[in-house]
Amino acid sequence: MDLDPELKAFKIAQAAVNRTAEDVTVLDMRPLMSICDYFVLCSGRSRLHVNAIAEEIEEAMEAEGLTRRHREGIPDSSWVITDFDDVVVHIFEPHAREFYNLEGLWGDAPRLEIPEEQAEPEKAE
Repeated sequence: MDLDPELKAFKIAQAAVNRTAEDVTVLDMRPLMSICDYFVLCSGRSRLHVNAIAEEIEEAMEAEGLTRRHREGIPDSSWVITDFDDVVVHIFEPHAREFYNLEGLWGDAPRLEIPEEQAEPEKAE
């Protein structure tokens, strides 16, 4: 199953929120680069929390029939990056997020408002 990239980014952001990630941000990278469409950025309070957020996101994507293409950083890093083809997820401990400052580096990228989680409409049979 293939999700629209924006919907995929929002589902990833919601999975991060569900695992109590902090400062969840979706950046629209389409005007600025060709390697992906969206970045999802968020913070975890500790290395364990960062890992838990990454696992929650991967489980949510697996439930959608999607698997990650690549992951870096687990288990011994303060920053995890997970590549879902057109959406790249960056999960940081607070000091790492401040150090790498991706929001500043990609300051021209439009920020998207994450919609409230809604139940998907049932499909007619």
